[in-house]
Formats: sequence, structure tokens, C-alpha cells
Amino acid sequence: MHDVIIAGAGPVGLFMAGELALGGCSVLVLERNPEPHQPLQALPLGLRGLNAGSAETFYRRGLLEAAMKASGADPQKVGADPEAVEAPDPRELSHFAGMTLDAADVDTTALLFRLPSPAMEGFMTSLDAVTTVLAERATALGVEIIRNAPVKAVSQDDEGTVITAGAQQYRSRWLVGCDGGRSMVRQLAGFEFVGTEPSFTGYVAQVTFADPEQLPLGFNLTDSGMYLRTPLEGHLGMMDFDGGTFDRSQPLTREHLQTVLRRVSGTDATLNEVHLASSFTDRAMQVTAYRKGRVLLAGDAAHIHSPLGGQGLNLGIGDAMNLGWKLAATIQDTAPASLLDTYTSERLPVGASILDWSRAQVATMKPGPNAPALRNLVRDLMRTTGGTTHVYRRTSGLFHHYALGAGHPILGTSAPDFHFEEGTRLGDLLNSGQGAALDFTDDQALHGAVQKWQGRIRFAAGPVRNSLGLTALLIRPDGVVAWACDRTLDPTEFERAAMQWFGTPKG
Repeated sequence: MHDVIIAGAGPVGLFMAGELALGGCSVLVLERNPEPHQPLQALPLGLRGLNAGSAETFYRRGLLEAAMKASGADPQKVGADPEAVEAPDPRELSHFAGMTLDAADVDTTALLFRLPSPAMEGFMTSLDAVTTVLAERATALGVEIIRNAPVKAVSQDDEGTVITAGAQQYRSRWLVGCDGGRSMVRQLAGFEFVGTEPSFTGYVAQVTFADPEQLPLGFNLTDSGMYLRTPLEGHLGMMDFDGGTFDRSQPLTREHLQTVLRRVSGTDATLNEVHLASSFTDRAMQVTAYRKGRVLLAGDAAHIHSPLGGQGLNLGIGDAMNLGWKLAATIQDTAPASLLDTYTSERLPVGASILDWSRAQVATMKPGPNAPALRNLVRDLMRTTGGTTHVYRRTSGLFHHYALGAGHPILGTSAPDFHFEEGTRLGDLLNSGQGAALDFTDDQALHGAVQKWQGRIRFAAGPVRNSLGLTALLIRPDGVVAWACDRTLDPTEFERAAMQWFGTPKG
């Protein structure tokens, strides 16, 4: 019996597998596709953006360099100057409903608790590149991956789960569904899945244009919908506001795609060939709880929405980072009884917020007589300093705030990358998947208390380049600040916080 079976060998499932293996668990991944490399995951159709929050997550597990290399990203455009003491201004900004913003308009004084890091910006990648890096990591950590094994049945009892996949049965103590928007685990385990129905059918295709000069690069909003051309040769995206009726209902022929393109672009653009195509909708749904007994969900299995803004992959990576260490600690019997419940309480509101962000963009883009007035209003609001800053905070992935109770304002946020004078960075301490206690005092007042959680919390002490006025912090394995002090240290406060997140100390 494995500790955990994960359904789905996409980026979320593989990241989850690595996290659990890092925590000492035996992990089996069941994947329905027979081959690891799928055409829709490669460029150009597999094009995705990892936001700064996801880049930070990869950095904290020692994966950032490999991910950037596989994606062809420039490290100098992703990270800050290694010698910097203050965080640089944002260089990149996402869009809202196809409307771009200027990063220079962000009010950096409103971005509290930022420090320079090798991961300050996001970067473009592909699903194939991310999956390859994460599969290599999972395999190196001892994860077993079985392909051509679609999940067909799921049952559970107080002791574990039984999964039928292909012609085999597998047993595990826990099951995590990371098997996408049409998750069989979600359906078979009986999760409640609620939300809103679609407004459009979206298309993404690799084509040969007869007359590409008719179709400008970038997002193009029209009176009939939207089309998108990227610099990648032949890459075409479209949104046709048909109520989502066409999605997966008929073959994606060249004739159909050309008809849609001419309708939404208002041109007579011609497609000579369609090499690869897929459709989707803006259906926005979410489970009402991320756990049901010994079955948990993450990524698109837990929530689906339109790809506007590129939030789906990032949201799933965040789920995996949040759940992995909690489930591993539960399995290793070092977790407080309520730790696993915080997965739903923390991640469900984040998912709901992303779904609403997606819905708002769809509403802004939807054609109609009032659409131009709404877009002009939204564009004017976004171009204010406050509006630009708000969009940056919502899309960068760096500013999620979990409600962890009263305390310092940094509590519940993603920890800045504190840089000790001797060279160690917080990101280095988190590579092992343990928590971290940081002590900036001269007498290392936390040293004795931290030793009680040896093997669960790493300790670092000494002066840092910029302490942000703090004297000590406790950081969870996912990089979230669990406790912070900006005055004279009281080790008993630290111990209370450590017990809340890391369980009873050693005797």
C-alpha cells in the first residue's frame, strides 16, 4: 500500500508528488495518457505563463534554474540584482480582459514586505517544459509513475482508498485527484461542483495563415468577440460568444475555425491549414470542499475557469505547494489534528477569488451595445495608480494573504527572501521542504526552542541585509509566515506557533 496515490501526471500532480516524496511518503502517480509528451502541451498551444508567485515556489524548491532553462527564460529578467538590498520595481504586468497596463504605474510603496530575490518576475513557458522538469524531480525522489492508467473506480474507508485504473487495482492511505477539469476522481468520489455556465467557446490553434497581415499581433477585442495572435508562428486564439454551445460538440475543421475567425475579427482572413486545434469555455466551477474523507483534490480537478489572465496553472501549483507538506506531515504523524483542514480553508477562498477575476474579465469582453462603455470605464480605472497596483497585486501571485489570526501584518503572507550577511537566503533553507525559523537577534534567543522541532524546522541566525524591522520569524514549508516578532523575543510565543503548524515537539 502506498502512502498516497495521485491521479494525474500534469504539472500539479507531479509537483504534488515531489512534495510528498520530499516529506518521506511513498507515492504512486497514475496517468491516463500513455505517453509523457502530448502535442497540446508543447509550443505553441501549450504556451503558459508562470507568474512571480509560481517562480518563487520553484525557487523555494531548488527548481527555478531548471524551469527557466527548459523554458528558455532569461534569469536576469526573472530575478533581482544579487547584490540588491531593496526590491526592484515590477518590470512585467499581466493584462485584464486583453487590456494591458504599464508596470511603471504600480505604487511600490503599497507593496509591503518585499525583498530582492532570484524570483521577482514570472516568465513564459510551456506545459511540456514544466511537466518535464517536475517529472524528473519526482522520479529522482523515488516517485513511481504508471501511464496508460485511467481511473475508473474509487472507494474509501477509514483505513485508505482503493483505485481501479486500467485493469488493475491499487491501494493507498490517501488519494489526491490532480486529473484535470473533467476529473474522474472528483466525479467518482462525489464532490459537489458548483458555479456558472459559459458565455463563450474559446479556440486555440496552430495554423498557416494565407494573409497574416490582416490580423495584428496581441489581444484584439472586437464587436463580435476576441482574437489573439502571439509571436509564435501560426499561434491563434479566439473567443466566440455563443454560450459555449460549440465546445467539443463537433470536429474542429478548418472551415469552422475560419468562419469563427472571420466573424470575431471582422476580416476575410483565410486559413490555409489547421495543424492542431482545441476548444474550451469560460465555465467557472469549484468544489465546495477540497477534501472528502481520504480523497483530496488540487488544480483543475478542484476548480475550472476560463484561461484569461493565465491563472489556472499558477493556481494549481499553489494548491500543490499548500497541500503537499500538510499531507506529508499528517502521514508522518507529526501534524496537529487540524492541519489538513487548513488546506480547504486556505485554498478555497483563493480559488473562488480567481474564478471571480475570470468572470469579471469575461463580462468586460462580452459583446453588446453597452460593452464599449464598460470597457472604457474599466480601462480608465485600470490606468490609475491604484488600479494598476490592484491588478498587479491580484495577478502576480505574490500577495495572497491567509487569515492566520491576529499578529504582525506580515503573518499569513508569502515570506520575503531574507538574505543573511553570511550568504544564506530563506529560499535556500526551504529547499528541503522543512519549515524555517529565522533569528536576527545577537544572542540567538530562539536556538534552544527550535531544537525541539529538529528535523521539521531549520534554524538560521545572524544579521541580514534588510530585516524589515523584524527580530524573528517562523516560516511554514510553503513559505508562508506563521509567526513574526518585531520586539524583544519571547520563545514561548514561538513555541505556541510551532505547535500549531508543526505538531508536538520531541520529548
